[in-house]
Amino acid sequence: MSTSTPGPQVTDVSALLAHTSHVLATRMTAAFGELGISPRAFCVLHHALEEERTQIQLAELSDLDKTTMVVTVDELEQAGLAERRPSTTDRRARIIHVTPTGEVAVAAGAGIADRVHQEVLDALPGDEREVFARALARLSEGILATPVESGRPVRRARRARS
Repeated sequence: MSTSTPGPQVTDVSALLAHTSHVLATRMTAAFGELGISPRAFCVLHHALEEERTQIQLAELSDLDKTTMVVTVDELEQAGLAERRPSTTDRRARIIHVTPTGEVAVAAGAGIADRVHQEVLDALPGDEREVFARALARLSEGILATPVESGRPVRRARRARS
């Protein structure tokens, strides 16, 4: 007698989100290649432009570990897009200041991100776009807003180095 493994009874949301997230990340990375920066670098620049922030604050906002953040800021400095400066409120702290060239990159990057996101939404029939965006926002603000504690560490998917 042969037994078969039962198939999933519920849509594999994990696989769908993981795959689409990876493909969207590759599309975004390719698009940001037009500026010669990574989406990660754009994210850091964008948050640094909003207000005076330390490298640690920017790492948290950009969801980056310390090592990746240091490498990213080094790259931004070498490209002339940002520089480390003493904080105006705490002389022990250093903030990431966006240069005028970096400001231009942020403006252009916002257009690139909007274009890629619009291409993705345009791939859906018009009546599904708003429903999809609302449902995804509801998940990201609700049950999928905060990671839960686990006995085993969960690794994030590796991001391609740009």
